[in-house]
Amino acid sequence: MEYDSYECDVLVIGAGGAGMRAALAAAENNSKVIILSKSVLGKAHTVMAEGGIAASMGNVDSKDDWKMHFKDTIIEGVYLGDWRMAEILAKEAPEAVYGLERIGAIFDRTEEGKIMQRAFGGHTYKRLCHVGDKTGLELIRSLEDKILHKDVTVFDELVITTLVNRSGKLSGAIGFQMRTGRFIAFSAKSTIIATGGLGRIYKITSNSWESTGDGIALALKAGAELRDMEMVQFHPTGMVWPLSMRGILVTEGVRGEGGMLYNSKNERFMLRYSPERKELDARDVVARAIYNEIQKGNGTEHGGVYLDITHKGKEFILKKLPGMYAQFKDFAGVDITKERMEVAPTVHYFMGGINTDPETCMTSIPGLYAAGECAGGLHGANRLGGNSLAEILIFGKRAGEHASETAKHSSSEKIGDDCIQREIKRVKSYLSDATDGENPFKLLERLRCTMDDKLGIIRNAKDMSDGIDIIRDIKLKASGTKVKGGMAFNHGLITCLALDNMAILAECMFLSALERKESRGAHTRNDYPKKDPKWKVNIMLSIKNGKISVSHIKVPKAPENLAIIIGEESYA
Repeated sequence: MEYDSYECDVLVIGAGGAGMRAALAAAENNSKVIILSKSVLGKAHTVMAEGGIAASMGNVDSKDDWKMHFKDTIIEGVYLGDWRMAEILAKEAPEAVYGLERIGAIFDRTEEGKIMQRAFGGHTYKRLCHVGDKTGLELIRSLEDKILHKDVTVFDELVITTLVNRSGKLSGAIGFQMRTGRFIAFSAKSTIIATGGLGRIYKITSNSWESTGDGIALALKAGAELRDMEMVQFHPTGMVWPLSMRGILVTEGVRGEGGMLYNSKNERFMLRYSPERKELDARDVVARAIYNEIQKGNGTEHGGVYLDITHKGKEFILKKLPGMYAQFKDFAGVDITKERMEVAPTVHYFMGGINTDPETCMTSIPGLYAAGECAGGLHGANRLGGNSLAEILIFGKRAGEHASETAKHSSSEKIGDDCIQREIKRVKSYLSDATDGENPFKLLERLRCTMDDKLGIIRNAKDMSDGIDIIRDIKLKASGTKVKGGMAFNHGLITCLALDNMAILAECMFLSALERKESRGAHTRNDYPKKDPKWKVNIMLSIKNGKISVSHIKVPKAPENLAIIIGEESYA
């Protein structure tokens, strides 16, 4: 069976913010770089990060500094986050923003001409550098323009189906282009996974179609270690109406600019749940509050709550939140300058992922790196809004630099024909004119409904035990799915491949959630409602002898100079 082959120094799988920043860093270090996109270059889920980039510049609140950003990150992660990653993020975020500005990003400005910063949930000070409510889009636009002016080879609309681990070292990846169906083998001295999160494993999510967790699953199958797989962030505010838009993100920037939450009784209920921080408390706190109000029967006609920013006036809203105005006007027929928005929690971000070294972003497999949402460690049990865009810039750059340096001292190992032929045969085994195979679309719908019903905002052992049994049944049947047609633009085939990855990740998520017998951050159990100091551990997962193995690692204590900043509670 025919295929094409390419060789490079650094292979970057994923073309969102983290992938493009990594590719740019590697190219600037004189490496031959190939970047792969499941979609098209410039169309990445990063654009959905609308609110801003967290960086302690002190342009609006002069008291802000990296120490406060570090403290907020650790505390809102409920002490499960990697202290070194949090330190790197807090210290390097301002320069990451200035670096983005130097390559063309245009930010909103204060009257003095400094980069404007807004308030966001969980942040002590106004810290988010922003471009209205289109910050992620501006980040992608700036990086894409730079990439196109570098000697970087881009493959778009390409699905990677396997990573090749030969003798304990990553040799590259194999996949096929959707528009032609032709297989391609990419041999690389270093490989970077930057494929984003797994939000599409749930039915109600703000994530775009690409976010199926492919990179995380492929890394696990290749021998990498995962961590914190129970930690899924439910953004408090997703659209609820019309049904076709259910789950689509309503940026936290609305609340950052003064938006207030009301139930159907016209009560500003966050005054009860969080009297001090109100609507700007951490996302897990606000999401649980909204969930509780809906469960108590205080929800809106369409099963949400109201988010109101009409009091700020039309001119302010059109200037600060033009994207939100257009989104509700075009898709819901709602004028947010005059009417309230209906919102409810939606799966938004994944705090878990591939375990990496904080300094280099290398995984447990030599030659394999990871950066961005697919990599775990930074956010612990709950992510601060705005930290994701800072993360992809900072750790994307580090991954690119270190992968490039590794490539300079590594010999190229071309992927063998026998390996490629086996993978082509495996992928094509999903194609059949017969009708006796499992339907991937029905299995995927069942999987997503199971995740929504059994591993949502509030969890318990009974639901999760039932859920993991269903997932294991789906996982078993996924290998027997069949679809008609050929390789080119076959949505059914892509669904078969994604389902296989999503099923193994769902099992990991259930195993981790069952293991953690406490409530911490985004992980809330009504059968273990309190936080327990003995669970100040990271839950690690890997594949051993064909089965998923679960282990614990005690959260490392930060050095004394950082422990003082965080406070004594974290290490009591």
